Amino acid sequence: MNASNLPPVISRPIPKTASPVMKLLGVGGMAAILLIPLGMIGAVLNERLHRRNGAVAEITSTWGRDQELVGPVLMIPYRSTRKVVRQQKVKGVVCEVEKVETFVVKACFLPQSLDVEGNIRPEERRRGIYRAVVYSGSLKLKGVFSVPDFGAWKIDPKDVLWEEASISMAIPDLRGVREGLQITLGAQKIPLGPGSKIHGFNAGVWGKAAGMGWLTAEVPFELDLTLNGSSGIRFAPVGVQNTVKLDSSWPDPSFQGAFLPVERKVDGKGFSAIWRVSYYGRNYPQQWLEADSAAFSPEAVRSSLFGVAFIAPIDSYRNVERSTKYGALFVALVFAAFFLFEILARLRVHPLQYLLVGAALCLFFLALLSLSELLSFGCAYFAAALVSALLVTAYAHQVLKSGWRTLIVSAELAGIYGFLYVILQLQDYSLMVGTLGLFLVLAAVMYVTRKIDWYAQDDAVYRALISPDKKP
Repeated sequence: MNASNLPPVISRPIPKTASPVMKLLGVGGMAAILLIPLGMIGAVLNERLHRRNGAVAEITSTWGRDQELVGPVLMIPYRSTRKVVRQQKVKGVVCEVEKVETFVVKACFLPQSLDVEGNIRPEERRRGIYRAVVYSGSLKLKGVFSVPDFGAWKIDPKDVLWEEASISMAIPDLRGVREGLQITLGAQKIPLGPGSKIHGFNAGVWGKAAGMGWLTAEVPFELDLTLNGSSGIRFAPVGVQNTVKLDSSWPDPSFQGAFLPVERKVDGKGFSAIWRVSYYGRNYPQQWLEADSAAFSPEAVRSSLFGVAFIAPIDSYRNVERSTKYGALFVALVFAAFFLFEILARLRVHPLQYLLVGAALCLFFLALLSLSELLSFGCAYFAAALVSALLVTAYAHQVLKSGWRTLIVSAELAGIYGFLYVILQLQDYSLMVGTLGLFLVLAAVMYVTRKIDWYAQDDAVYRALISPDKKP
């Protein structure tokens, strides 16, 4: 075959615009690639959050962790006898001998009523750039113990060891107790030492309540308690009737536990709350024997605790974490704007230019994370959004080659960053507002593209490829 028989070489001009479908797939692929740096930023966030939690743990380990007050519990031992069979060798012969042994059992009693009044003074402590919420609390506990009823166990009063009676209270972190404790029980002032006598509770205070053989009527008690703690404070409803009243300057309380306050007032100056709880809301009895460890177990007590936490509802790290979840949406919306400019204005945007714009959007989240550790979240968000928006806008001015197109991109970025900030500040309604915003964005895209003949766009590209003398 000679050269004259070869088909002529057709010179095809490069079309100004590729197929919209292929272009859209390419833009989607580049957006998917940018999920990799977004994931890496998420890993950095987790590492910084872990470091913050470590710093907070160091602060609270020296100041005092969250406190759970259980008690007071009155414990009165008594003598009991039982018959046992022992093996005994008699004249060289092993035989079984029945004996009566005496042993001591503790009976535990909870108060008839418990009233707590307290003032909690929260403050922030720092370890480097990290902060932790701690507090100092002044509490006054009052209540009444009823006459211990041993009749339910058929115990002879003469077997009760009144002189060995004790009173105990469980406090998980005694490092938070700042001064010596003394409980007033009737006319007695009983000093309390470290150590819990309540089965299952390792930390607490206790004291000897000797000389209570005269106990024939209700006995009141009082205890002034000043302690340090962190995060929150909770109480166990050990009385038949329980009343807890707390005042604090913390403006963002989180009421937690099995019971919510019946009265509360929260404003910018702090909060006051009152709980009124009866013993019907718990699953442990008013009196029990210590041998019955399941009657007053730590699990049963913790299920009845109630109180307040001094933690901001949303901290900066949680805000950053929530914002990174919208990273893919950020990239998709901005890429959609560039894609529409390509279709409507017949521009050519290179894939590398898409990636550079996407990288600038991803850096916003990294800047937000780093700045939020040093500034308030609002200031950090504004600074990170401003830098990212200026970078993308300046680059878009060169890529889109039009002032009004650049203005549209700038307005879109301002709207996206502003809308995300509003969502981050909302808690209960963030999902609803976010969904409404997405509907509005979709409606805007549908309105702008309502007159585009997508098949005509594909036909123009096809004609450009097969007809070198025609322009698409």
